[in-house]
Amino acid sequence: MVVGVGGVAVGAEPGAGQPGRAGAGRPTRREVTRGLFASAAALALAPVVAASRPVPSVDGPAGSSFDETYRGRRIRGVLVPAAGRAAAGGEWQVTVDGRPLHLMRRADGTWLSMVDHYSSYPTPLEAARAAVDEIGPGQRLRDLAPGPMGGGHMNMGGDHGVHA
Repeated sequence: MVVGVGGVAVGAEPGAGQPGRAGAGRPTRREVTRGLFASAAALALAPVVAASRPVPSVDGPAGSSFDETYRGRRIRGVLVPAAGRAAAGGEWQVTVDGRPLHLMRRADGTWLSMVDHYSSYPTPLEAARAAVDEIGPGQRLRDLAPGPMGGGHMNMGGDHGVHA
């Protein structure tokens, strides 16, 4: 028996006696071809699988708007379709007593608002209701301040977003 480096007998290394193996740990052409074929098949089936999933429903008629009075506040929301997006895509424009409430969609499909951004809710309507709960009686949402590029951003007050 011939002993190689590391005290392992020559010919006992993993993959040493296998035909078509140029070196240990390197895949054969057949294995690479199988991997590429499996990847291509998965990529081709992804849109079919995604299209077969049901679109989550949203509160309101036809799932595209809501208008209600909640705890004495008027909550309105309209889904504005985004150009170039899927049918379920779009942006919600929500107002509380006529003032805009910015909603954001999380990666898991839930919603959060700028007022209550520590909790997430299954629908935009529930996120707006939670914002009303957080605002409390006698308080109002702030108007958006003009931004440097003509857009709006939330006016957090001061230079650091802190109120005294």
